[in-house]
Amino acid sequence: MLPFSGTAQKVTPSKEDITSLTALWKGERSPDGRPRVSDELLERLRNISLEEAWGVLRNKGYHNQYEGNWTIIHPDSAMSGRVVTAQYMPMRPDYHDMIKEAGKKDGRGQAGFTNSWPIEVLKDGDVYVADGYQKVVDGTLIGDNLGNSIYAKSKRGVIFYGGVRDVAGLTRIEGFNAWHKGEDPSFIKDMMLAGINVPIRIGRATVLPGDAVLAKKGGVVFIPAHLLSEVVITSEITALRDEFGIKRLKEGRYSPGDIDSQWSEAIRKDFLDWLNKYPGKLPMSKKELDDYLKERNY
Repeated sequence: MLPFSGTAQKVTPSKEDITSLTALWKGERSPDGRPRVSDELLERLRNISLEEAWGVLRNKGYHNQYEGNWTIIHPDSAMSGRVVTAQYMPMRPDYHDMIKEAGKKDGRGQAGFTNSWPIEVLKDGDVYVADGYQKVVDGTLIGDNLGNSIYAKSKRGVIFYGGVRDVAGLTRIEGFNAWHKGEDPSFIKDMMLAGINVPIRIGRATVLPGDAVLAKKGGVVFIPAHLLSEVVITSEITALRDEFGIKRLKEGRYSPGDIDSQWSEAIRKDFLDWLNKYPGKLPMSKKELDDYLKERNY
């Protein structure tokens, strides 16, 4: 479960272990070792579609980064952030005792249940992502008290492959949102925290600490930090390309076959001219746009 250095049980891998786990990321890191993608990219990420982000990842060979079929507290809102992972498992007393002892040595709170521990590490911009192995009855990882604490620390919400309780209270937390697999009035029972910032599975997706996440009505996409910049700029250009194509089709200037196949030099030039006269604010900088288009055939 925790294939990291040393033999002693740990709640969280070391900074060095997390750095090694996410070695393809070459940028800034949080104090715990997680990749720290920029706030600017996270803000731009919220505005792209799930399909566009998924398509870029698929083309890069990352086929297992999406999970759908969620219950969402505010389904018309979008959320992006840096992932803090938590792994939960069915209760096994001897293992749970080891985790509790390891947490005590780390100075983690001993009052209440260990589902508060991932919340203690959250920082602004983090999204708490937990594998609760789809347990809903007796598997509610938070209610409105913990929800308030989560939002106070992260200004974000949660993605739980498991359950929540006190949905009415969670709904009243302004700015908070939750993607989860069900709600129930029961408390957490017969399950245990097995690790924080470890690799986890969320349905169809494999998730690492420090991934960027995009959560919308249609589902959730987890983006490796080292691919975020490419996902964002490619998705933004794709959206502009689609906007241009629809406009020209409505004008009758080109046929669907012209737009849906590799563009001719004339269409490519028309697209570049259209971009230079774009009526609104482009989502990327002029340098980003120029650098990207140098390598593309449109």
